[in-house]
Amino acid sequence: MKEECKKTIYACFTGYIVQAIVNNFIPLLFITLSVQYGISLTHITLLITVNFCVQLLVDMLSVFFVDRVGYRICTVAAHGLAAAGLVCLTVLPEIMPNPLWGILISVLIYAVGGGLLEVLISPIVEACPTKNKEKMMSLLHSFYCWGHIGVVLLSTLFFVAFGIRNWKILAMLWAVLPLVNGILFIKVPIYSLLKEDEKGLSLKELFAKKMFWILMLLMFCAGACEQSVSQWASTLAEKGLGISKTMGDLLGPMAFAATMGASRVFYSKYGHKIELERFILLSGVLCGLSYLLISLTSWPAMGLIGCSLCGLSVGILWPGIFSIGSASIKGGGTAMFALFALAGDLGCSGGPTFVGAVAGHFQDNLKIGILAALIFPVLLIGGCAMKKAMSRKEYCCVEAKE
Repeated sequence: MKEECKKTIYACFTGYIVQAIVNNFIPLLFITLSVQYGISLTHITLLITVNFCVQLLVDMLSVFFVDRVGYRICTVAAHGLAAAGLVCLTVLPEIMPNPLWGILISVLIYAVGGGLLEVLISPIVEACPTKNKEKMMSLLHSFYCWGHIGVVLLSTLFFVAFGIRNWKILAMLWAVLPLVNGILFIKVPIYSLLKEDEKGLSLKELFAKKMFWILMLLMFCAGACEQSVSQWASTLAEKGLGISKTMGDLLGPMAFAATMGASRVFYSKYGHKIELERFILLSGVLCGLSYLLISLTSWPAMGLIGCSLCGLSVGILWPGIFSIGSASIKGGGTAMFALFALAGDLGCSGGPTFVGAVAGHFQDNLKIGILAALIFPVLLIGGCAMKKAMSRKEYCCVEAKE
């Protein structure tokens, strides 16, 4: 790997840590913000909705402007917006008549940055002149997991050492990382997904491909499989073991993130020995088994083991499907990556919402909700089968022509 290419990849690794900060820092402050500014928890939950909806909107709109504006400008702007949103979080609630609006505007600003990073970072790494791109993509996505763990652990240590009342100082400190990484992206080389003589597919051409829609289904299932358990892991830990919120976060979401990151690092090291599509299929089977373990066991510790197994099983799904899409659809370019991110984000929202709705219908029984969510790994396995059948059909057609 060329030295200049390494600099680009390292900056992309840091970019995923920035996205983890954007998505996971403010939830740690929900109670603090509610008490400090007199905002109801009902209104505080709007922050999650705004963050998610803005990132979805950016996923959709980026199809039309990223290639025109250019990757470098968009990536630098994404980091700048992430830093600006974190800084505004410490200022706007104090100077606006309604603190909630100040917080919402801050979230909106950094959510645009987070949405752009989700669309941009993966294709930048995919375009780098490296071998074993599937392994590199898996390693890249592991940095979101390590970023998530780092945000929770370092923030918790800061609050213990200096008090949660000083959260604004921590927000400013977290803002330094996207600021510095944005400066790095001004200098590092950024490569093109398309070769010099290659023309990218139009949206019409992309939508006409059956393979694209199968991969969109797989991306939706990847997001749903991941977040159906991840979003409820803390609640499961607290209800199952009757422990504190802090320990619930450590034994639930952080254990999930750790095993998910570990699976991505594992594939990045040994992926050359494993067929990616088969690994994804087996991961879907393991995901289904983990759902059954969580929902059917009466032993709380086994439920937590199920959460960890789920993290292990879903780790390869998102980066793996990105890599398969790039290999299966030549010329898909930015539009394809942006639409994959959109499908994945829809799954990330739809999965936990479905679990919550089913659980609510059964007197808030989360186990029944997660059992119902078994539909997502089943659909994933079915999508893998369709992908394999279509690939075999395309191969036979090529052989017949020759």
